Amino acid sequence: MRIILASASPRRKELLAKLFAEFEIMAANGEEHCTKELPEDVVLELAGRKAYEAEQGLCGLRDDYLIIGADTAVACQGKILGKPKDENDAVNTLRMLSGNRHQVYTGVTAVLMQHGRRQCIHFCECTNVTFYPMSDAEIKDYVSSGEPMDKAGSYGIQGIGGRFVESIEGDYNNVVGLPVAKLYQELKSYLSY
Repeated sequence: MRIILASASPRRKELLAKLFAEFEIMAANGEEHCTKELPEDVVLELAGRKAYEAEQGLCGLRDDYLIIGADTAVACQGKILGKPKDENDAVNTLRMLSGNRHQVYTGVTAVLMQHGRRQCIHFCECTNVTFYPMSDAEIKDYVSSGEPMDKAGSYGIQGIGGRFVESIEGDYNNVVGLPVAKLYQELKSYLSY
């Protein structure tokens, strides 16, 4: 069976390697514009688009395959915090997160073609993350490191940004970008490990 990750994220690639020794990368290039508003709905819609775009790239392949699409969003006080547009945006986002609790949502769509039967599995995982209060100097120093610039919510829990995390409730890997344990639980009834 071909296993395909519909993402170019190095973090998702590293996490998926915990489940599968071999898989391909077929990054979705589609636009990340969404018609939904609630964070869980947004990530599910975008994850589905990524998986379906990768599936279209297979051009009617009749072999068995599993395609995994995922999208992660950070939300604070009901507002989705995307990747920062610039350093000033990252500073403002981190000020919002400082001393507060926020949610990280990852939507996953798995498209499974097995023995001529196509099935779709969709789920969303949510993890609560609380930050310690951060000084303006800490925020500016962190932003100048460059780490926040390609990450939803302007931080990476697995990197320097982890030093600001007071607590998490839920799956750590979900915050990194792929809820591996939940994905395993969802897939194990369909696949033999």
